[in-house]
Amino acid sequence: MEINSGIQASLSGRYAVALFDLARDANALDTVAGSLAGLKAAVAQSPDFKGLINSPVLSRDVSGQTIAAVASSMGTDPLTTKFLGVLAENRRLGQLPAVIRAYETLLSNHKGEVRAEVTSAHPLTKTQMGALTKSLKARVGRDVMLDAKVDPAILGGLVVKIGSQMIDSSIRTRLNTLAQAMKG
Repeated sequence: MEINSGIQASLSGRYAVALFDLARDANALDTVAGSLAGLKAAVAQSPDFKGLINSPVLSRDVSGQTIAAVASSMGTDPLTTKFLGVLAENRRLGQLPAVIRAYETLLSNHKGEVRAEVTSAHPLTKTQMGALTKSLKARVGRDVMLDAKVDPAILGGLVVKIGSQMIDSSIRTRLNTLAQAMKG
């Protein structure tokens, strides 16, 4: 698999591949994905959690104990909890967001899906997400999983990234293009 070899080239990718292989062997791919989704949300929503995984001053032991307590309180599955312990022991908790993205990519490839990163100025409704998923599926010919992000700086429209392809229909880009055209 071309994509898997690309993922394995990075440190976070190697950790993700190891977790994916363990989860596949334990028939726990979706369980681990659910736990990782919870951790991804925690990183995005909690400055304290983000500080914990990025803290260079915490010892391996303290970091490991703290992440184990957090994982337990979140109801993280045992395999993911052990994996977090390995990241803490190796002082790689800061790689967690990249590991999660790589795992999601591996899982999508395994299921025959493609992942699309969608950035909008405002949160998309379920109806909008459904229409976008249908449209992207027609374009790429495969099931599409959306990773939605909100960035008010794009002002409006969407920025969709599928692999190395980017579709930018944001108002910010259109205004910048217009400004460049007016400069001559």
